[in-house]
Amino acid sequence: MRDFYPEDMVLRNRIFDAWRAAAVASGFEQYDACVVESLELLQRKAGEEIVNQIYAFKDKSDRDLALRPEMTPSLARMIVARQGSLQFPLKWFAIAQCFRYERMTRGRKREHYQLNLDIIAEESVSAEAEVISTAVNALRRMWVPDSKYRVHVSSRALLSELLSALGVSTEYHSGVFMALDKKGKIPREEIENIMREEGLDADACRSAFSLMDIATLDQAESIVGHESEAITKLKDLFALLDDFGCGDVAVFDISVIRGLSYYTGIVFEAFDTDGAFRAIFGGGRYDNLLSAIGGRQSPAVGLGFGDVVIGEILSSLGINGGQKTGVTAVGYMSIAERSAATRLAARLRKEGENVSLATHPQKPKAFFANASSSASSAVYIGPDDVLSGNARRKYLDTREEVDLPL
Repeated sequence: MRDFYPEDMVLRNRIFDAWRAAAVASGFEQYDACVVESLELLQRKAGEEIVNQIYAFKDKSDRDLALRPEMTPSLARMIVARQGSLQFPLKWFAIAQCFRYERMTRGRKREHYQLNLDIIAEESVSAEAEVISTAVNALRRMWVPDSKYRVHVSSRALLSELLSALGVSTEYHSGVFMALDKKGKIPREEIENIMREEGLDADACRSAFSLMDIATLDQAESIVGHESEAITKLKDLFALLDDFGCGDVAVFDISVIRGLSYYTGIVFEAFDTDGAFRAIFGGGRYDNLLSAIGGRQSPAVGLGFGDVVIGEILSSLGINGGQKTGVTAVGYMSIAERSAATRLAARLRKEGENVSLATHPQKPKAFFANASSSASSAVYIGPDDVLSGNARRKYLDTREEVDLPL
């Protein structure tokens, strides 16, 4: 888990600011929830892999609790609690801290923050288009070039249609999804063993693996037919992404399955084009989650966008948030000038500037050395400045100086 020093917060704030601005620009409303959740809720509604990564504990009343590994079960609980009074459809977002006890690798830590975007009670693929385009907007606000990533889109509903067309019974589909989601993570033999344990024979396993060779929607359509509802929805989604101006970054990819069992339809994941990092963001449609925890059935689409991978990508692109923060540093030579410096700082702050006021006298060399590491401009007040009623503001990048009345 991480500590964030001030220099680390610059990058974190850049990410959070882009997330928040993109979500608000798309009309999402912000919510939050406690990081401690009912263990039973998480065990029932988290993905199979996540269940084994939960930080669980008992409190002093012997209740089984956990640190949330993801936000969606908490969101569902909150909505079910007020389902009768909320006005739907909902467009909510959160910047949530999540915890998972797992093997740490590049782009994966045991604690992370993520942007969650969810649209509840919308059946059309407009919901998928909205969350994907909002995430793309956030990347653009971070100055990530479109050429550096792609959003890979598929559909669990399409995979079910394909499996049925190949003769794999519906009862095995969920197990096949979980097995195929591990493609590229574990050897093929282990994936086949998982499917065999789910009840598939050798022919069915070969059929399931053959699906991963499908490269285009047209190839999928040739198997399931022109009347496929899943194909129609995918085509509608790509058309809407074109309308949003982000169609160029979206591609069909049959191998995207997502490891969370509650997904029911379209799913998606964004990856850097060099393949150097884990998924940047991912999500999909989960139409049955609310009813599964006691609420009324309602369609829903959600997206999670973590801070760890995008932080590494920004650093790799040299977009590390290290720019000057727009702070003006104000310092003074002796206690005699402290009052003038304090009044100047107060006035500039009242006028809307960010001002870092020195807390003790400094010599000019020490003051400017400190200011250059964090401020964009600096004002140093000596006895002559107080006498004249005028100081000099120095812009540290250009070395330009301008008069500043005291």
